Amino acid sequence: MLPRIMAVRGYNYISSSLSTTYCSHIRSNLASMATTRGERLRIAREKRFKSARLAGKAMGIPVSTYGAHERAQSPGGRDYGPEDAKKYARRFGVTPEWLLTGREPFPTGGDEAQPAPKVPVVGYVGAGAAAHLYDVAQPDLDEVSGPTDAVEDTVAVEIRGESLGPFFNRWYVFYDDVHRPMTPDLIGQLCVVGLTDGRVLIKQVQRGRGEGLYTLHSATEKPIADVKIEWAARVNSISRRS
Repeated sequence: MLPRIMAVRGYNYISSSLSTTYCSHIRSNLASMATTRGERLRIAREKRFKSARLAGKAMGIPVSTYGAHERAQSPGGRDYGPEDAKKYARRFGVTPEWLLTGREPFPTGGDEAQPAPKVPVVGYVGAGAAAHLYDVAQPDLDEVSGPTDAVEDTVAVEIRGESLGPFFNRWYVFYDDVHRPMTPDLIGQLCVVGLTDGRVLIKQVQRGRGEGLYTLHSATEKPIADVKIEWAARVNSISRRS
């Protein structure tokens, strides 16, 4: 009896009665047929997430932005660049080169999770929520397993004490996209912030009462009102110490 053929999104695929090897072969052929960056991104995403909405939420990317990237080089889409490609490639188990150009082979080795990348630990957060940064010139910084979507600039700080609540003692906070100076899109976000007086804090950022001033909030301490922020980076994820 011939296997049943089913049509989805303009493509044909074979029902699950076929062997895994043959289905992998079909998927590889579909991948090689993808002609736009958006199509390649969608094919890669389907290895890990059922929908673009789920993928965007998992990576902390606005759903509308991620959805537009899956329509890159098509009407109504929005192209993505090398840094976005690196993030997507790590998350979906492909290569940035394949997403951007289609010239690298599409991985067909299965959907198992990729090893977590190593990222440097650049400091720790003490009891007062003030981060004490290590000297970045020292040769042997600590490294920990980072999130799967870590990029080249991703770093971590270790939480020591109860600055973010007792549950998070000895956990790690990961961040990468440092904004210098502070930008409005970080309002309401939990961020690692560097103040003009030298302190480095992990706080939720809100607008202050004056131009260029911000109020910093946390769960266990009183707000710090009307401070100037020299730089800020949104917290991407918080992970338990392994």
